[in-house]
Amino acid sequence: LRKHLVNLFQKASTLVFWTMSMETPAPMPLMSCLSLIDDPRRAGYARRHDLQEILAMAVCAVLCDMNTFEEIALWAQSKEAWLRRFLKLEGGIPSHDTFNRVFRILNPKSFESAFRRWAGGLVPAVSTGTLAVDGKTIRGSGDGENRPIHMVSAFATECGLVLGQEKVSDKSNEISAIPELLDSLLIRGYLVTIDAMGCQSEIAAKIREQKADYLLAVKGNQPSLQVTLQERFGLAQREALEQAGQYARFSEQSHGRFVWQEFWVATNAGEVDAERWSGCKMLGMVESLRKVGGKESAPERRYYISSRPLPAADFAKAVRAHWGIENGVHWMLDVNFQEDAATVRKDYAADNLSRLKRIVLNLLKTETATQAKFGKISMRMKRKLAAWEDGYREAMLGISLAHDG
Repeated sequence: LRKHLVNLFQKASTLVFWTMSMETPAPMPLMSCLSLIDDPRRAGYARRHDLQEILAMAVCAVLCDMNTFEEIALWAQSKEAWLRRFLKLEGGIPSHDTFNRVFRILNPKSFESAFRRWAGGLVPAVSTGTLAVDGKTIRGSGDGENRPIHMVSAFATECGLVLGQEKVSDKSNEISAIPELLDSLLIRGYLVTIDAMGCQSEIAAKIREQKADYLLAVKGNQPSLQVTLQERFGLAQREALEQAGQYARFSEQSHGRFVWQEFWVATNAGEVDAERWSGCKMLGMVESLRKVGGKESAPERRYYISSRPLPAADFAKAVRAHWGIENGVHWMLDVNFQEDAATVRKDYAADNLSRLKRIVLNLLKTETATQAKFGKISMRMKRKLAAWEDGYREAMLGISLAHDG
């Protein structure tokens, strides 16, 4: 039943969200959001498979450790009896070519809009946390004629969720993609952290216009600003800041690796133009040293500007939280979802498959069904468990079929 299908995903209320408007809450589960995606197939053309059913099968399959369209189709064939408990499947199970073809022509803007509506509700409408914005290249998506696609993601570090992503245009870079991503998100109250590529006065102004604050890394692409910060954090100045308590230190040792970091903060006393760099109030510096085995790296220094005055300890926390996007998103997608190994290249397929994997990554990070029975387990094991056990998969999706007719 179509009605049965809608009712099923209405039950997935564990992933209810509020719309991007703080004044108008509108709860909606994930699959109801996906039902809003425009069908890209021609009107009047014979559509053997329902689009929402294709998307539902794809989400379930990727949740169950399937990473390619071939694997998605094979999983759906093997779980057809389970799927028929809540899907009509009038056209049967789509082939891997059908999955590939649909994702090739699916409008990524429509898919992304649905993704952002759902993901935005997993966190409060107003946050005081850190929102890390960073890019990742999907290496397998390139060929001899086209560059690999590059995606910029917004990552809420406290809850570990991806709130949105934007593909970088083939003839552009992250500087143009970041404003588009920020425009589409409700970032009010966040501290938005961006690497040096996004250290642009226009991006800083946009963040402030949206009632958020920025913490921007500064490197050679802003040479005069970098020189200003180098002079502000000379040896004598750092010693004075340490004595004033504007200093924090962090060290970590694991698996034969030792990391030592020092953090300094200073009030912007006019060294940085607060009109050009909208509302800049704080300057910061990080010095890092790594030692692996008996080999010690040369000290590395990074400089920052921020519109939010941060104590040294909070500055350290925000900088380290930004680096968490590498482990919490990029590493996870490469290792657990084999994103870089995927050779999907044509049209919008790579873009949409990447977005599908981020949906499942958010699902895995918000689920609690394993806690009582298994305790804390890895993402990899969660996906395998979802593939093995129908009951666990149903719990992950908020589905209860025990009394269905």
